Amino acid sequence: MDIVKHNEIAWDKQSSDGESPWVQPVGSAEIAAARRGNWRVILTPTKTVPEHWFDDIGGKDVLGLASGGGQQVPIFAAAGARATSFDNSPQQLAKDRLVAERDNLNIHCEQGDMADLSRFEDESFDLIFHPVSNVFSQHILPVWQHCARLLRPGGRLLSGFMNPDFFLFDHEALDAGGPKEVRFALPYADIESLTERQIMERQQRGEALEFSHSLESQIGGQLDAGLLLAGFYEDHWDTQATPLNAYMPTSMATLAIKP
Repeated sequence: MDIVKHNEIAWDKQSSDGESPWVQPVGSAEIAAARRGNWRVILTPTKTVPEHWFDDIGGKDVLGLASGGGQQVPIFAAAGARATSFDNSPQQLAKDRLVAERDNLNIHCEQGDMADLSRFEDESFDLIFHPVSNVFSQHILPVWQHCARLLRPGGRLLSGFMNPDFFLFDHEALDAGGPKEVRFALPYADIESLTERQIMERQQRGEALEFSHSLESQIGGQLDAGLLLAGFYEDHWDTQATPLNAYMPTSMATLAIKP
């Protein structure tokens, strides 16, 4: 099956429905604050990215990788970056354009698969911002390889990703009050555990297909691509999103630098 297309359709529906917190564009007040140098963004559900992870983005080329939705990329543009938004969902990109038009920002938007950034030339960006989204990509090593290629020397890759242990559990059962029991082996993939009917039902509900990735492929993959790890933190979600929140961090973030 065409996983990229499936997830494009699912995210378009989720964005059009407008209920998810990840599809809510920032307001004009936040853009005005960013223009004054007062801004904050997240890579993971709740924790603010440390300011020193960014350095100074004014006048820098910044790529928002799979982070459409009118949230982080408009903030970067308002803070003075030359911002590009790259996302698989046209509806999510439309949210970036909406904020750009509303608040007179310059944002370049491109649609595509996060694992194929071949359209961009080598050393095109000073910073790549990649929030929790490679959970929707079947393969992530190409993501890191492309990011390393696209960054200029000294460039930074800020990434968020899911704790792989999150996928040991049946979350539909947990949400229904079921027991917290390990059910799946890792690495997990929806395409291996769901029936065709379940897959189509998820798409119709605006739920993209997900894949767990090992820490070896998440962190080791960045190192193997030639990047150096310079920062790390874990983050929790909230109990409404998952009952596992009370037991473990559900996501983590890394700062990697190209030598």
